[in-house]
Amino acid sequence: MTTGRPVGYSAISSYSRVEILHLVQEQPRRTITEIVEATALHPNTVREHLQRLIDEGYVVSAAEHRTTRGRPRVLYSAADGILASSAIQRRKVRAAAERGDLMRRVLPGAAPELDTEALHQVDALVEDLIDAGFDPLVDERELTVDLTPCAHASSQAEHREVLCRVHLGLMQSVLSAAGGPLAVDAMRPSCDPRECVVQLMFAGATA
Repeated sequence: MTTGRPVGYSAISSYSRVEILHLVQEQPRRTITEIVEATALHPNTVREHLQRLIDEGYVVSAAEHRTTRGRPRVLYSAADGILASSAIQRRKVRAAAERGDLMRRVLPGAAPELDTEALHQVDALVEDLIDAGFDPLVDERELTVDLTPCAHASSQAEHREVLCRVHLGLMQSVLSAAGGPLAVDAMRPSCDPRECVVQLMFAGATA
């Protein structure tokens, strides 16, 4: 059972939005026309999906720089927390860190395994995953995020590969926006499509 919003309320609950997000993750600065051609969706539908993704802080838009006459095109990229930064995502990250600090003061427990920057990254990541319909369980010592059972495994099973890539990209984006030592390493292999454990790592660490 998940503790976040129902999957249907998530910006990535629709596979059309997942597909669009995957496109702009793989190749930033895409136009509406390019996305329409790649997805076969109506232009108005693409615009609506993009706006929903922008509102959630997953996508950013920018006007094309032109040196010739004509209206500049709007270019869409996935928010990556670094080069393509979303103000909405930054606000969400700051708010998550504040709530995390408050909870640690109100409900003190064992000393955390991570430093403050890494804890704030985890705060932001957990809140984003809950909003996406997951029920994340973080192991600070092992640096794992257990998302089992996958909230999207049954409803979008045929798109598992793309879904996993998009979700990993979103997780890395949140960690980058929060700033700190943690990064996404990989998803642990499993034969069970409902099982999902993501391995984190300290950025720059070598095996």
